[in-house]
Amino acid sequence: MFMNKGNRIKGVLHLSPKEALEEFLHGALLIDLRRESEYLYKAFDVPLIVYNRPDSVIEHINDIPTDIPVIIADNAGLRSREMVEYLNEKGFTNVANLAGGMFEWDRDNLPIKVNNKERLSGSCLCVMRKTK
Repeated sequence: MFMNKGNRIKGVLHLSPKEALEEFLHGALLIDLRRESEYLYKAFDVPLIVYNRPDSVIEHINDIPTDIPVIIADNAGLRSREMVEYLNEKGFTNVANLAGGMFEWDRDNLPIKVNNKERLSGSCLCVMRKTK
């Protein structure tokens, strides 16, 4: 249960990418909140992963395991922090936020799967589209 790891801020446990990787290698589940276009291009390469949008996590809250650590991630660690707050309010005690999300995970050169066919292009988010 995340023994001596991370930083607890306002009730939310934040794990660094390296701390999270150690947990994943010991059986923790990653719930990735990113959009399909994001994780199809660049995915966390960890043993146990589920892709769910925030509303889907809420809808299927009873399916979240309570017997193993669960780490919530997104691109930057913002929506995932909100989800950890929500889960804590619902009584979950074995959940943590991946601090910095995919951005810091990638920056730290931790395991990822990249599919360049799914890479988005464009000068701003409003015109991003798949490359051909």
